[in-house]
Amino acid sequence: MTFPLARRAHVATNALHSLIYFAPETEQQLTGAGLRPGRMCYFAGRSAPMGAVGAGVVTATFYNFSPGLVAHCIPRAWELARPDAVIGARFAAADAALTRLLGPDVITSQDMITMAGLTREAAAACRPEGRPLYAGHADLAWPDAPHLVMWHALSLLREHRGDGHIAALVAAELSGLEALVSHTATGQGFLTEFAQASRGWSQEEWKGATGALTSRGLLGDDGALTQAGEALRARVEEETDRLAAAPWQHLGEERTGEVVRIGTALTRTVMKAGAFPREGVFAR
Repeated sequence: MTFPLARRAHVATNALHSLIYFAPETEQQLTGAGLRPGRMCYFAGRSAPMGAVGAGVVTATFYNFSPGLVAHCIPRAWELARPDAVIGARFAAADAALTRLLGPDVITSQDMITMAGLTREAAAACRPEGRPLYAGHADLAWPDAPHLVMWHALSLLREHRGDGHIAALVAAELSGLEALVSHTATGQGFLTEFAQASRGWSQEEWKGATGALTSRGLLGDDGALTQAGEALRARVEEETDRLAAAPWQHLGEERTGEVVRIGTALTRTVMKAGAFPREGVFAR
């Protein structure tokens, strides 16, 4: 097992979890549970497995969002909807979105049953120490339908990887905003305008983080990553892969390869069905 295979598994499956953040069914279900439309649905939906936590916990575990933006939604969300109701609504949204994007034949297929079994076994090999978002999701009861088993397993794997990624960013001495600025500078994530607006940072705050990274020699005067900046980002990603490797090591190369095969096919299907916005969000 090599770390690049762990990355291949992540690339092949991440969209199948993260489509929940763009699917219209998510806001429909969560507002139906009592939340307000917009960012509150995201913050409460993702953090609900940790319980009715405060804004500080959400800011810390989500890492790259403005504390002010989080505080605008949390803890107010828990006055409007109980965490268990939010969790139930989120699973209902995943059910509806996957059914729409994949179709009834795919969600009941043998490949889906295989994918559900493999990803659930992989998720069982994750450990909770130092992984608060993963641990919260791991305490939830497993759903029954194979497509929801797959989605929950991929949520666990995604949050486990994300918790490890934050550990790597902390070790690299990158604040949440500096991590976001430097990541957009790689040209492999969100567009700068979307990243800044969606994470709630002001122009002045973004400029300050850019200046701090420039002072460290990680960004050039043109805002592009320097050689040192590229090396730091590469180390962060390598460490993230290393910390995320355990579940795929448990499955082994052959069965992880099967996850990659099925996940790639499912991802192509949801992408073709319009699971994500086409313009203004992601760098090319």
